[in-house]
Amino acid sequence: MAFEGLSDKLQAAFKKLTGKGKLNEQNIKDAMREVRMALLEADVNYVVVKDFIKRVSERCIGTEILSSLNAGQQVIKIVNEELTALMGGSNAKLTWSSSVPTIYMLCGLQGAGKTTMCGKLANYLVKEGKKPLLAACDIYRPAAIRQLQVVGEQVNVPVFEKGTQDPVKTVQEAVEHARYYGRDVLIIDTAGRLHVDEALMNELSRIKETVHPQEILLVVDAMTGQDAVNVAKAFNDQLNIDGVILTKLDSDTRGGAALSVRAVTGKPIKFSGTGEKMGDIEPFHPDRMASRILGMGDMLTLIEKATENMDQDKTDKLGKKLQRNAADLNLEDFLEQMQQMKKMGPLSNILGMLPGVGSKLKDVEIDENAFKKPEAIVRSMTPQERRHPDILNASRRKRIAAGAGVTVQDVNALMRQFEQMRQMVKQMMGNKKGAMRRMAAGMNRPPFR
Repeated sequence: MAFEGLSDKLQAAFKKLTGKGKLNEQNIKDAMREVRMALLEADVNYVVVKDFIKRVSERCIGTEILSSLNAGQQVIKIVNEELTALMGGSNAKLTWSSSVPTIYMLCGLQGAGKTTMCGKLANYLVKEGKKPLLAACDIYRPAAIRQLQVVGEQVNVPVFEKGTQDPVKTVQEAVEHARYYGRDVLIIDTAGRLHVDEALMNELSRIKETVHPQEILLVVDAMTGQDAVNVAKAFNDQLNIDGVILTKLDSDTRGGAALSVRAVTGKPIKFSGTGEKMGDIEPFHPDRMASRILGMGDMLTLIEKATENMDQDKTDKLGKKLQRNAADLNLEDFLEQMQQMKKMGPLSNILGMLPGVGSKLKDVEIDENAFKKPEAIVRSMTPQERRHPDILNASRRKRIAAGAGVTVQDVNALMRQFEQMRQMVKQMMGNKKGAMRRMAAGMNRPPFR
């Protein structure tokens, strides 16, 4: 998972401060020495690390400990605030043009995931109610145009391409095409190189001067660490970019790019790629990312993912069903909830957003196919068996196991888990009803006796 190594080292450094009644200069120096090493090992820019440690140290020395915080928690609070500030402070949203279409020009080196990110950004904007058009302006990389077409098909967004003609002419025609067909956003997929060179920059500059994009977004591979920062600086010097998109943030990235690029370029990180699917794109929130790095989870993003991917009608229907009688929960409901959970992305990413869980997953092998076996078992049942699990006798379970390609023990284990979940839901609903009854009784009771 992203920032795993950095997160572990920072938590280890802060753990040594736990239980201390007050901060002193030696405490701060010892903790900051470990924080400095953790950041440098994460490939954060040296100058950025130096300035960061200086700011944190100055804030910590002489700080009065809040009554509700111990020394370790106070340092974590300060580091969290400074990490948030280092990455930009707040979410930087896309800006919009006063005339149609709003043009976003994506640039970056080859291998950063730029073409795929064009599709992800288009998919994100479709969900926001926009009608984007993709423009294929990478005429050099073999199959680049075809790749963009495949990506466009996946997100149901049209692609404008004119083969290998001059990209500047292609993008001019793409703008007119977007206006004629009522496409309010144009996303330009530009050419990349293995490294920054004069020919690449000249072409990008010509496109910029011709269509005047609302924003130039640099796509950077988060796994490249310090190199990503050097690339960002070079592109910013030439093109004056408006923002950065980090890709592959779901991988075992060291964190250097995310923690350095804002400080070095002065330009915000606007989005991050968090997986291989077209829906795996998130607005970049510095405060939430700082919480993840410090092992405090990211419940807001988790809630947003759940809200985006959960079918509200089905969720409401299940809620009403449980309110009537929690015992009515059946295996069709169980299957439906598994299907909705799968839409939220890799299981390791979801678990990593839970406070205090991320660090505990380091030595735990997460089975990303954990839903496959129970799903196969439930799908091997008849509709009647799913709706009435209590009829599953030994012979039925044997047939279901054979149909799902698993053992009878696997079927029994799933049924035990389902029954435990049903009992837990019944208890929760019972407690909720009891609380409502107590509240109603309290409302009917005279305020004074």
